[in-house]
Amino acid sequence: MNKRFLLHTCASAALAATMGMGLAGTALAQEGYPAAPITLVVPFAAGSGTDAVARVVANKLGERLKQPVVVDNRAGANAQIAAAHVVKAKPDGYTLFMTTNTSHSANPWLVKGLKYDPIKDFTPVARVGELPFALVVHPSVPAKTVAELIAYAKSHPDKLSYGTPNSTSLVASETFKYITGTQITGVPYKSSPQALTDVMGNQIQMYVADLGSAWGTLKTERVRTLAVTAAKGSQLLPNVPAIGKTLPGFDITSWNGIFGPAGMPKAIAERINGELQLILKDKAVQEQLAQVGFEVWPTATPDEFALYVKEQLAKWGQLVKQAGIEAQ
Repeated sequence: MNKRFLLHTCASAALAATMGMGLAGTALAQEGYPAAPITLVVPFAAGSGTDAVARVVANKLGERLKQPVVVDNRAGANAQIAAAHVVKAKPDGYTLFMTTNTSHSANPWLVKGLKYDPIKDFTPVARVGELPFALVVHPSVPAKTVAELIAYAKSHPDKLSYGTPNSTSLVASETFKYITGTQITGVPYKSSPQALTDVMGNQIQMYVADLGSAWGTLKTERVRTLAVTAAKGSQLLPNVPAIGKTLPGFDITSWNGIFGPAGMPKAIAERINGELQLILKDKAVQEQLAQVGFEVWPTATPDEFALYVKEQLAKWGQLVKQAGIEAQ
């Protein structure tokens, strides 16, 4: 018994020492983070709203971390290509993912056989803010309010068409049709700029546009802005009402946030979150982001962001099912 006790004690001590060395090594690695450039993967093309935000954030984050933060655009397949790349990356904090509700709220309900899990395969770091969307129509449409648009669409079934270059435009437009009982034809697009061009040219008459790509156009008379999709309205368009003012309960927001691969150390996630808090409090940064149609709205902690992501996933599932959109 004494021999067995001695062997057990030695084994326990060895295990504890090994674990201690492992924990110490991890702590030291995190303490020295970052010791090399960081890659910030973006699931959309250069020039997109998310790309514009990523470049501002990457520049400021690099300054604070004393290491370059390089934007890596991996566009395609509605953010699936970039998401799959990040999932396979080493969870050491050197590969980060700035993405939106497209990859983490909408795709799980719109894409059959999605090859990643938005919850299990990522480490939430922080919500950065939101990219507001606005309902716009071609000036030839005789409607200056949402109520007038509904009335016109009901009296002219199938005369109007709308563009859907992304998940937010698709779900917002289909939700609008479902709630109002209107018949409006959806036209798929590969990019937001092309949809915007076609609504200006009257090839389509209605479009739920992201402010990132449409901000300059909204200030002209080439389109008429009727409302924004978020129930709380938009700080950038304070005089434009929310669709929810006419259709109670209508509330669709395109959020933007940063993740790492699953298994990224909590200390690193918290470090990046803390740096982002300071960056996003800077008035100059807020003004710079506002120029690309982006509203700063950070979460306080990684855990708060994780909860938000789960809530948005459930909410988008309800929206997609309610609107009768089938996964493709």
